[in-house]
Amino acid sequence: MPQTPSLRTLSAILHDLLVATLAWLAAYALRFNLSLPAEFIAPMWHTLIWVVPLQAATFIRFGLYRGIWRFASLPDLRRILAAVGFSALLIPLILVLFRVHSVVPRTVLVLDPLLLLLGMGGSRLAYRAWREQRLGLLDGAKEPLFILGAGQAAASLARDLAGNRQWRVAGLLDDHQTRQGRELYGIPVLGTLDDLAALARRHAVRHAVIALPTATHQERRRAAQLCNDAGITPLMVPTLEELASGKVTVSTLRKLELDDLLGRDPVQLDNAGLQGLVGGQTILISGAGGSIGSELARQIARFQPARLILFELNEFALYRIEQEFSRDFANIAIHCVIGDIKDEALVHATLATWRPAVVFHAAAYKHVPLMERNNAWQAMRNNILGTLILARAAQASGVGRFVMISTDKAVNPTNVMGASKRLAEMVCQSLQHNDPEGTRFVSVRFGNVLGSSGSVIPKFQEQIARGGPVTVTHPDITRFFMSIPEACQLVLQAGLMGNGGEIFVLDMGEPVRIADLARDMIRLSGYSEQDIRIVYTGLRPGEKLYEELLADNETTLPTPHQKLRIARARAVDSGWLAEASRWLGQPGITDEAAVKAQLARWLPEYTPSTID
Repeated sequence: MPQTPSLRTLSAILHDLLVATLAWLAAYALRFNLSLPAEFIAPMWHTLIWVVPLQAATFIRFGLYRGIWRFASLPDLRRILAAVGFSALLIPLILVLFRVHSVVPRTVLVLDPLLLLLGMGGSRLAYRAWREQRLGLLDGAKEPLFILGAGQAAASLARDLAGNRQWRVAGLLDDHQTRQGRELYGIPVLGTLDDLAALARRHAVRHAVIALPTATHQERRRAAQLCNDAGITPLMVPTLEELASGKVTVSTLRKLELDDLLGRDPVQLDNAGLQGLVGGQTILISGAGGSIGSELARQIARFQPARLILFELNEFALYRIEQEFSRDFANIAIHCVIGDIKDEALVHATLATWRPAVVFHAAAYKHVPLMERNNAWQAMRNNILGTLILARAAQASGVGRFVMISTDKAVNPTNVMGASKRLAEMVCQSLQHNDPEGTRFVSVRFGNVLGSSGSVIPKFQEQIARGGPVTVTHPDITRFFMSIPEACQLVLQAGLMGNGGEIFVLDMGEPVRIADLARDMIRLSGYSEQDIRIVYTGLRPGEKLYEELLADNETTLPTPHQKLRIARARAVDSGWLAEASRWLGQPGITDEAAVKAQLARWLPEYTPSTID
């Protein structure tokens, strides 16, 4: 059903009818040097009543009234040119065909479309210029900002912010000498990034957008540091993935985050393969309410599984993910199971009922100091026995793939948590060795993920919110970091590539010095180290200065994916598995020395920390 034209559309049509009338009359007047002979007056008016309706019909047919005048641009001018050109060919044809009048000077037929094009196009651009000037009168009420960069991203941002109600672009800064003194959409390049502090004071700017998408993360860090030194807040444009989703535009600004400073390339996924792995399938995730488990659920939801079984011990965490999926993924069936992976009867019943095609095992105790003192036995039971129970249930229920989340702390472990995760890897390897044709077991090792529960990021955020100090254990301590979405995407990719028994190692990039991370977070929060101090407290029990992704006696094999390698671990003696199952099945052991001694017996590379 056709829509009724709006008042603005009718006004635009009436405007063009008036322009068309004036253009036809002006063409006659110019043809005769503003002195129109009497014999041409009647033909001029007689042909006018044919020409203007023909032109109006052409304008409507070419869609001239779908655009908005205040945003008139080249596409609108192209449509006007096409419509005027077509009508210029149509008018003489119609006049001759219907023998309307033979006395129409050829010069008039040439002048009319030129005048019409000038009148219609010029009025639209003049209206846009007037609106932008009018908006410019209100710029004093807008927040001024700088754009750091003067390339394509900066140009797109400057154009999109032209009519923004909140921001006014006060200028651009760029280190390229060839861009100094130039303009983008009328906005001048005021200087280089090193001039930021002085220019910010001069223009009363408190915000700057880092529009350097091709810059290295060192350059972005430098830009963020310059913003901090100048006392202004750094902002970022959305990522390519966010823009591709259609939910945001270039002008949707956000605060600079730690992910932006890590400088990691986006993950390339085998989307077709993952669609075949999880699309239309039942998928179970243990630890589904945690930071890794919940993000795995979100990533898997993109591939439209038939249903998701969310297994979680923490009621509130499970409630949150259930509410999120009810809101954001209402088309995907989810089933929430509250339970402990050490509850053998519940685990077997759950897998027997739903018979998932793939199990992602993210449930674990992972806080190193907490597991090191007073909780070693619980860490052993949860991380090793829990994995064994879930893995055996997967075999019994015919699960195709079992993907276990491991850690870099499993390499040459010095703490109970790392040792327990290495033994969990060995559980998967042993079960694969005993039944090579059954469930495919895959382990995936990676380091710290930004913002995960138990990581240093939330701790730093809380300390900064309280006004400091920020506590770091050692000035030289380093860790590998990646974002939660990146880690989960690589877990999915590893799960797809695994043939059974592999331990995949993620490319974690370069290790990050924790002290530098603390400084970045202080700066991103708008403070300096004079405002919030960094205090070094000494290494904690079980803590290393640096983490390794591969043990000394391991080698790696490449995979088709540049961010994944396979660790070739030492051969696993499956004889220990039955003993471990019996030992861990005991109701409770309070002697931590005995627990750590048993760990050392099963795992010769485990060297308990001597730090108290």
